[in-house]
Amino acid sequence: MRILPWILAGIFLFLAFYFYLQKNEAENRLAIADNQIEEVDQELEQKDQAIDSLEDNMLPPDTMEMVPPGGAAFVDELGTLSESDIRRLKQKGLENPEADLMNDLNRKQRQLIPTEGTLGGTMAIRDSRILNDRYAMAYYEDGHTGGYMILKYTVNNGNINWTVVDNARL
Repeated sequence: MRILPWILAGIFLFLAFYFYLQKNEAENRLAIADNQIEEVDQELEQKDQAIDSLEDNMLPPDTMEMVPPGGAAFVDELGTLSESDIRRLKQKGLENPEADLMNDLNRKQRQLIPTEGTLGGTMAIRDSRILNDRYAMAYYEDGHTGGYMILKYTVNNGNINWTVVDNARL
């Protein structure tokens, strides 16, 4: 019976040594993992610095402009005649093509608007855009109802003739 305490002491000593080795191995693995994480952090930091330097060379997002594909135009650009359109219209007798067309459209709007006013309102063109050397677009309303028109125009010796191609009431 005197041997039992020595056996228990030996087992506890063996377990203590075993757990000590396991702890050291776990600490070594943790140190290796920490080093790998530090290397990845350094790579990410370098990539972030590279991206930041590229962004410094770019315009801020609020001043960047998208370039539309050829032939496409944004709504803000609607109604601006190209240089070739202006040249053709001047050859047909208009001195200041866009202004001449807008003034003539405003003078003839009552004959062109295909709808009568409602509730005592008078239909009038509120906004118009000259699209190119043949077409224009106009928004009309009387304060109660309105619509859009696509207009075709021809110019001969400075005289402008308008035709309503399409009309959509709102």
